[in-house]
Amino acid sequence: MDATTESMIGPGGELEGFHPAVQAWFETRFPQGPSLPQEHGWPAIARGLDTLIAAPTGSGKTLSAFLVCIDRFYQAATERQGRHGEAGLPLFGASGAAAPAEDPGQGVQVVYVSPLKALAADIQHNLQEPLEQIAEAARRGGYPVPELRVALRSGDTPASARAAMLKHPPQILVTTPESLFLLLTAERSRALMRSVHTVIIDEIHAVARDKRGSHLALTLERLDELCARRPMRIGLSATQRPIETLARLLVGSGKERSQADGRPRCEIIDVGHRRHLDLAIELPAQDLEAVASGEQMGDILDRIARHVEKYQTTLVFVNTRRMAERLAHELAERLGEGAVAAHHGSLSKDRRHRVETQLRAGELRALVATASLELGIDVGPVELVCQIGSPRALSTFLQRVGRSGHSRGGTPRGRIYPTTRDELVECVALLRGVRAGHLDAISPPRAPLDILAQQIVAACAAEEWKEDDLFDLVVRATPFAELRREDFFEVVSMLADGIQTGRGRRAAYLHRDRVGGILRGRRGARLAALTSGGAIPDVADYRVLAAPDDALVGTVSEDFAVESMQGDVFLLGSTSWQVLKVESGVMRVADAGGAPPTIPFWQGEAPARSAELSQEVSSLREDLRREIEAGGRAGAQAWLIADEEVDAVVAQQVVAYLDTALTALGALPTSDALIFERFFDEAGGMQLVVHSPLGGRVNRALC
Repeated sequence: MDATTESMIGPGGELEGFHPAVQAWFETRFPQGPSLPQEHGWPAIARGLDTLIAAPTGSGKTLSAFLVCIDRFYQAATERQGRHGEAGLPLFGASGAAAPAEDPGQGVQVVYVSPLKALAADIQHNLQEPLEQIAEAARRGGYPVPELRVALRSGDTPASARAAMLKHPPQILVTTPESLFLLLTAERSRALMRSVHTVIIDEIHAVARDKRGSHLALTLERLDELCARRPMRIGLSATQRPIETLARLLVGSGKERSQADGRPRCEIIDVGHRRHLDLAIELPAQDLEAVASGEQMGDILDRIARHVEKYQTTLVFVNTRRMAERLAHELAERLGEGAVAAHHGSLSKDRRHRVETQLRAGELRALVATASLELGIDVGPVELVCQIGSPRALSTFLQRVGRSGHSRGGTPRGRIYPTTRDELVECVALLRGVRAGHLDAISPPRAPLDILAQQIVAACAAEEWKEDDLFDLVVRATPFAELRREDFFEVVSMLADGIQTGRGRRAAYLHRDRVGGILRGRRGARLAALTSGGAIPDVADYRVLAAPDDALVGTVSEDFAVESMQGDVFLLGSTSWQVLKVESGVMRVADAGGAPPTIPFWQGEAPARSAELSQEVSSLREDLRREIEAGGRAGAQAWLIADEEVDAVVAQQVVAYLDTALTALGALPTSDALIFERFFDEAGGMQLVVHSPLGGRVNRALC
């Protein structure tokens, strides 16, 4: 602990330098004292430094970001009344860093950005109680109580609430990356954001690995440009590697954002991600096969139901929305109607909010969810997390299991239920990686030009820009730090000239003064930005209707339907179908009579396996191959039980499966050895299977 930390935390763990009301509330609410993220995070935030806090789930990261911000409002209110003399109190605790003492009624000052709408709504809900309790502590002490309003702005926010926010701006705004983009683009809401002095980005790792992070990085640079003083950035994350990549994404690029040695100019508070976990793999009574039978799935659900009866609340995670609805229905048959619900991104906002409220209140015995609840939402007294199938990534599993025991000192408890032999091997490798402390590496995309085009249109629709100034803003965002100037101007030219179509040029959103180097938005540019912004793909499913009676067979992704041609044969629901015609939203098919498919149908909403988990699978296969060759099945099982801490039933099935594959193929597929297997199906068609455990990014390229 450094000297600055000691100035914030007293020798007995008490708070020093905070407003008396904030100090009294915290010491009453948390008699055990601050957690490590709070001890080390508060001094950095107090000095106004960009700060990244990396700590396990349930360790108080959110409060470490918010409490100093709340303290600022109380210090400013007390200073205005002059209770402590002309000098007043420092606005940021004991550090003495003077921050602007804006009137709390003037615009938004603290912005909290969450990657999930459910998490954003949860934070708004959970802030109300501490704010009310701190206000009560201030009244008891005779201190002024500033008016603090917290508002939520997301895609679920009704129009009436949005209008009310414009008339009476909140001091603390809880939002999502996409809604923050809209707030900076819409004319009326831009004025509210000029007073922002702190931006908190929660679960930053969740957006860092894809284009949402690139989009958010440019949005933050636009916010910097709008404000008179660059807002301080606070990033919160539970699982990440390498941490410097996240820090660089948080603070941006450029000399002023870097230290002398090239590292990001960011205070990194890393207290580790490892904590004691109670983990186990549970299997159905019958040995797993290539596909789970109905009897085996029933056995898995019976086991989960028995767990649910022992615990107050259980979260069941699955990988697809369809599976969430199906398993919620089947669990409800075992546990009773009203005891189980499903939660996923396709639900209406009213139903999601109702389910979240029931879960938080302890009214649900079990909730079946997809990734919609895997982040840091405080979902109430969850005591057990069950994962059906592999979560496909180490960090995802840690996030999901962390929903249980979500408190300081709590022990997360998780049970995994593989449904196939391959998933069993993957789940054993998953536990092996988690126990070794491994994490998935984050590799942000580099200069995605589609995101760049969105942000250029939005920026120019809001105000006039010099081309060189806009380029300088763009390259301050880390994903675009290496953007070539010629690529930037090519995107600008496309947006200014439009795209040639059969009906003339379309999508010309910018006026470009080539002589003066000035960019302005055309009429309709702002509307285009507001209705087309963001990096979440808008993908629709096509209904598959079978001739002659248009019976609904199922659905396929939009990309698959559009790319299909008349006469193509594909598998859906274990049946071969021949494409007759593709219409708007509908694919018409006929029974192909068992003909072998002519096009692959591997796309789905389930996530691909991460490269790090794929390496764990490869390593486990290689180690077991060596053990099988050295000591046979018995020796390999003994090694697996002793070294990987799995039970005898799991070890027996894993070793038997891999030994059979080793005998048939002569090798096991690993990251160093791909296996190509050719065979003939029942219809006489030749099929080729590539056994490639390299993860989704590599395997997509192979396809």
